[in-house]
Amino acid sequence: MNGDHTIAPLAGVRVLELGNYIAAPTAGRLLGDFGAEVIKVERPRTGDELRSWRLHAGTTSMLYRTINRNKKSIVLDLKTETGRKLVLDLARHCDILLENFRPGTLEKWGIGPDVLNEANPDLIITRVSAFGQTGPMSPRPGFAAVAEALGGFRELVGDPDRPPVRVGVSIGDSIAGLYAAFGSVMALFQREARKRNAAPTVPLDERIIDVALNEAMLSMMESLVPDYEAYGLKRERTGGRMEGIAPSNAYVCKDGSSIVVAGNGDSIFQRYMQVIERPDLADDPELANNDARWARREELDAAIGVWTARHTQAEALRILDEAGVPSGPIYTAADICRDEQYAAREMIQRLPVSTGEEVLENVGFPGIVPVIGGKSLPIRTLGPDLGEHTRDVLAGVLGMSEEQIDAVVQSEGALL
Repeated sequence: MNGDHTIAPLAGVRVLELGNYIAAPTAGRLLGDFGAEVIKVERPRTGDELRSWRLHAGTTSMLYRTINRNKKSIVLDLKTETGRKLVLDLARHCDILLENFRPGTLEKWGIGPDVLNEANPDLIITRVSAFGQTGPMSPRPGFAAVAEALGGFRELVGDPDRPPVRVGVSIGDSIAGLYAAFGSVMALFQREARKRNAAPTVPLDERIIDVALNEAMLSMMESLVPDYEAYGLKRERTGGRMEGIAPSNAYVCKDGSSIVVAGNGDSIFQRYMQVIERPDLADDPELANNDARWARREELDAAIGVWTARHTQAEALRILDEAGVPSGPIYTAADICRDEQYAAREMIQRLPVSTGEEVLENVGFPGIVPVIGGKSLPIRTLGPDLGEHTRDVLAGVLGMSEEQIDAVVQSEGALL
């Protein structure tokens, strides 16, 4: 625990999370961050695969502890009759169900939307998959890497003379998780508005939130498609640049570290060129707008690189800041952990965390976004141990006795 949690916009909302990996669990994390009770269902013995991803010590990764914070873990085997029955029983007491199995999996197990709707006609069912629940590609499996490629994102990442590359995080999963959380809250708002106005219940098809990883990435691609459709333009990889915007790039400093400078505004460009001691570029009428500067981007980047090479990172940033030119260091994890801005808004929160074999004290974890009340809300709990809350949830939510819970534990290997 990290202090009392008093700001909780989603207090009273109960979420049943059936998801693994990153996409649906990211949605669950966001809902849990803001006060929802999130019950995460994990398979016996191994739990969510994320427990072993980037596992550097022990039995539970920091990635799992991060993505699954502010949740409860219960163990149910959805391939058994007992496990599926208990999921339906829990769904009756929940507002939102999250899942990111391949389309058709819940239906195959006999707990698809129609069955869930019979159990709880108010339930919001948020489904995350590679390509959505409909369309010719819907049955296909796929991870974020494939979705990022099909969404147009991968084609634009990297240098133009090299094959496309991937960014260093599962960005497709995370963006899909954001949409899943937004869609869940949107459906919840609609449901409650209908109730306040004594309107008919929201029909099932409007309570199914269908998030496709490739569509989530496509939605981030700005004017990629309309520029192609309207003008036949094909975006190209531009490395550290953004197409049509110059000068804006990363530059190496005297001490070997790098900075990012965004000097592409017309008035900013004038100050920027004065700072790097190139008044000739500032006064050049051919560089008065972004289109012209983009055409001469190589020349501008070379001039800026000459200047940054003469200064340390700290010197360059100080000079640019004094001139009002937007710039910043390229942070490592170590830089983030000691940054005053993050600290002021409690965006790095230090908690004890178990690896499954030992407890590490004072480990920093990213705070909760967006900020409410001037600083990050506190992380209540890190990702739980496997099945840590099974007995509490079955007793507290379903009202099962110890004897009934013991019987479930012993039946069909449903809880191990």
